[in-house]
Amino acid sequence: MHNLAIALHKKGHVVSGSDDEINEPSRSRLAGCGLLPSRPGWHPGKITGSTDCVIVGMHAGKDNPELIEAQKLGIRIFSYPEYLYDQTKNKTRVVISGSHGKTTITSMIMHVLKQAGRRFDFMVGSVVEGFDIMVGLDDDAPTAVFEGDEYLASPVDPRPKFLIYRPHIGLISGVAWDHVNVFPTREIYKEQFEKFIDHIEPEGTLVYFEDDDELVRMAGKVRQDIVKIPYGQLQYDVVRGTTVVRINGESYPLKIFGAHNIENLSGAREVCNLLGISDEQFFSAVCSFTGSGKRLQELASNGHNSIYVDFAHSPSKLVATINAVKSLYPGRELIACFELHTYSSLTGEYLEEYAGTMDAADTAIVYYHPDTLKHKKLKPLTGDDVRRAFKKAGLEVFTSANSLHEHILSVSREGQNLLMMSSGNFSGMDIEKLAAEILNKQ
Repeated sequence: MHNLAIALHKKGHVVSGSDDEINEPSRSRLAGCGLLPSRPGWHPGKITGSTDCVIVGMHAGKDNPELIEAQKLGIRIFSYPEYLYDQTKNKTRVVISGSHGKTTITSMIMHVLKQAGRRFDFMVGSVVEGFDIMVGLDDDAPTAVFEGDEYLASPVDPRPKFLIYRPHIGLISGVAWDHVNVFPTREIYKEQFEKFIDHIEPEGTLVYFEDDDELVRMAGKVRQDIVKIPYGQLQYDVVRGTTVVRINGESYPLKIFGAHNIENLSGAREVCNLLGISDEQFFSAVCSFTGSGKRLQELASNGHNSIYVDFAHSPSKLVATINAVKSLYPGRELIACFELHTYSSLTGEYLEEYAGTMDAADTAIVYYHPDTLKHKKLKPLTGDDVRRAFKKAGLEVFTSANSLHEHILSVSREGQNLLMMSSGNFSGMDIEKLAAEILNKQ
């Protein structure tokens, strides 16, 4: 939401906002643009007859006093995705969806289009090098590239966000059950992606990962007017720690790594081809792509040890991320640490989906904080519950960030890599400090 506020401010709109708590980096970024609210909380007096529209985020409940005031005054109310659609309804919309990889694929496309000098609108769920905000709206841009999240649009609009964008080009990277608080069964979750395909504009295009059996099944049922383009793995090698893609007789050294990222690259390539970017343009540009924030990001390295952070939270992403780091450094042991943070991951029934996901790690650690369970109004978990679910011999479980920090530091030694995976922040643990301490030990 704060990125959208900054984007609209940069376009010259008068923007105000409210929240009951604003944390970093949102706080500093809003303050830098003169947009930080003078006080926290909800203030219906801000909503007046001169207000053109109100954009509602998921954090505002149906009983939000500002929302109620806007409804009373008959002011137009948008959810976040509704507003993005409204601003791009006369443009070619590209929407990247999937249970994993969508942020990275969107970031790759943005990077390549920028390198090619294209003007485009965008919305992505992470910081991308070369872009100072995560939302961009340009009246003269002919194309919009959006990351398509399947989560709900707003408290007053229970549709999945990605259904609202109505793409001309829709990509699905994979379907693996998630968000059990709103999609309580695997079948209900899969239905949302079938609806996404149905919401592709007439004569539009579906790009999908061909090694996902569920997607192949869905693609077999699409409307006759939709063009289907499957994508798979590209040919690549790892040469002295660098991933090199080989295509059309050319070799392209990359700054990213891992089979999952090469799959993402393949999907981004198909979309860029559809937007008029040649393979030579695409691969030449993507060689300088360093990834998106906290997506398999190298935090520190000294030649003997490397520390990585990743946003991984779903079972499929855990497997892909752990395998990626292991394949890049097959001669090094890997300590993999995962935080149970999302509603789904902390739900007893869904927790069983993580069975075997950390098997490739030499040392596996799971962290969760009991207060997170209380905040999400979930049943308590025990260490034994977690160990039974993951089915990983020797799995260690921690519920204190300080204890976790000290343990990782104590077991770290030369010739190891550390991978920290979470959609949260390990209860505020300073991972950069931990990384520096590990490297200083060697």
